[in-house]
Amino acid sequence: MRISTVQAFNSGVSGLQNNYGNMTRTQAEISAGKKILTPADDPVASVKLLQISQEEALNSQYKTGMTAAKNSLSSSDVILSSITGNVLQRIKEITVQAGNGALNSDDRKSLATELKQREDELLNLLNSKDANGKYLFSGSMGDTQPFVRNANGSYSYQGDEGQRSVQIASGTFVPVSDSGKAIFEGVQNVNRVTTSQSTLAGSTARISTGLVIDKAAYDRQFPSPGNQTFSIVFTSAQNYEIRDASSAVLASGSVDNDKDTTDVITFGGIEMRMDGTPKANDSFAVSTRRDAESTSLLNVVGDLRKVLESTVDTPEGSKVIRDQTAIALKNLDNVSAQVLSTQGKIGARLNTIDSTESFIDDVSLVNKSVSSELQDLDYPEALSRMALQSTIMQAAQQSYVKISGLSLFSYL
Repeated sequence: MRISTVQAFNSGVSGLQNNYGNMTRTQAEISAGKKILTPADDPVASVKLLQISQEEALNSQYKTGMTAAKNSLSSSDVILSSITGNVLQRIKEITVQAGNGALNSDDRKSLATELKQREDELLNLLNSKDANGKYLFSGSMGDTQPFVRNANGSYSYQGDEGQRSVQIASGTFVPVSDSGKAIFEGVQNVNRVTTSQSTLAGSTARISTGLVIDKAAYDRQFPSPGNQTFSIVFTSAQNYEIRDASSAVLASGSVDNDKDTTDVITFGGIEMRMDGTPKANDSFAVSTRRDAESTSLLNVVGDLRKVLESTVDTPEGSKVIRDQTAIALKNLDNVSAQVLSTQGKIGARLNTIDSTESFIDDVSLVNKSVSSELQDLDYPEALSRMALQSTIMQAAQQSYVKISGLSLFSYL
């Protein structure tokens, strides 16, 4: 077979180019540390790597959301702990002091002054913001201040009853805010009963405001959504009957009839205090108020402060203070229970974030392992291959030099 000079030259050059291309490819793999430089190198592995990359980008977004959620929830927990552990505790202490019958109006006004400072502190805490400048307790309305003081000194809630949520995984959303209405406004009000009295001349009897001390019994006795009325009628100086609006007797009982002691009358989950000495035919009307079943923390504190500022030094004034401090203490206890319940929910959300974060970290480790198997270069194999290709290249170059020097003219 005849081989032309051009064919010999072309064959040698092609061999050199192939060997050089192989070396260049190996050098590029070593430089990049990857065995897949373009999707064409391994289409199946490239698709898998793209999927892993997209999943990791999504997980990175989820972890950013988790960080933001943790910050907001931790801020809420700290604020709630400050409210219950510091402010509310001090307000309860002031309330107990105010109930001391030995205090005069000046003493009570001094307590009211500190109570006003605690009231302002509470307002600031309830209007706290997270690191992103969003209000923590305005529901889903993060840019709306939740609590405002009205012109008459009462307080109103301006947020809504929703929650802002952050996605921390596929199909998993965690609330990062709470409704201040649910925590601080929807407080079970023990003072949802009004009383009035019709006493005979010479009677020293007085009945206090009714307190709901057993909500279950109250709801059983007064299931109607409307207001209901019953009366306490004394049939003698000691014995009384509880009658409904039609004068039917619902219950009966007796008191000690000692003007120096306070008797407690309980009916339908309602507790009332009877002071002084009643007479036969003294009657006291009691009305339930379904429109006053809930109250707010700020209004509880504000109402108590107003009573301390305005009550005069009289026996009746002392009883008013006694009744109002009892109401305030029970309502403050109800607030504390709601705050603790909310803190429990916040703790559960933080636990959900932690467990989800651990799961995503585990998924990321698996993805990194799979990605490494698909594209990371085996350096010992690549370096050995590079050495072999270099040897082949040198041999090809030397062979080409010798073959290119062969010519028939050398033998003429």
